[in-house]
Amino acid sequence: MEANKPALLIVDDEQDTCANLCDIFSELGYHVDTATDGPAALALVERRAYEVALLDLKMPGMNGLELYRELRRRSAATVAIIVTAFGGSEIAKCALAAGAWRVVPKPVDLPALLSVVEEAASQPLVMVVDDDDELCQSMWDLLRQQGFRVALAHGRDSSKALLRRQVHQVVMIDMKLPDADGTQVLKMVHELNPAARTLIITGCAAELHEPLAQALASGADTVCYKPFNIPELLATIRRLSATNMA
Repeated sequence: MEANKPALLIVDDEQDTCANLCDIFSELGYHVDTATDGPAALALVERRAYEVALLDLKMPGMNGLELYRELRRRSAATVAIIVTAFGGSEIAKCALAAGAWRVVPKPVDLPALLSVVEEAASQPLVMVVDDDDELCQSMWDLLRQQGFRVALAHGRDSSKALLRRQVHQVVMIDMKLPDADGTQVLKMVHELNPAARTLIITGCAAELHEPLAQALASGADTVCYKPFNIPELLATIRRLSATNMA
């Protein structure tokens, strides 16, 4: 990770478009990588975490929708912006329904594009660590709607890999994980991402009274109980992220 230098992935089958956008965003302080097809883009994603990806919609082979679906699976925290001359097409609507953040029309209005990318890159990053995939996907949808970037991990090892790739503002940690308990993950967060604010989540308040007390004594900021009170949960995440980014 390069401190204070957001990473941008540009994917377009037109090499001149990639080169021009790369020059512009590089001069503005972004780390920029480019790819001219989906498989090349996914190979880059395996090696680096990107805050934002600009995806062309109509490409030979893997189109922008197919690429985005795979990108979300591999790098849930990357905010995808579809750049296309076919913004009203059914495939563009499907990309938005799948979780892409914005559709930007071609020919590109450069000041508008710069503003959209800057906004996306500045969104706070929240990690959800929980082995319940349905809960993780629900939290992804909820938090994306509230303007957060969202990383997903299902245990200690996957969260460790993500913590090493990006700086997170808030980490939500389930107390019961298949390969660790929440206090172990909490300790790891403090070691790898010491500025992150931490939120313990559990549905077993009585059963885990002592471990919860230990987690709070070890530096967890607070506890939220399942099933969540959504307004309270969102208010807590906003408060923690705002404190972290102040």
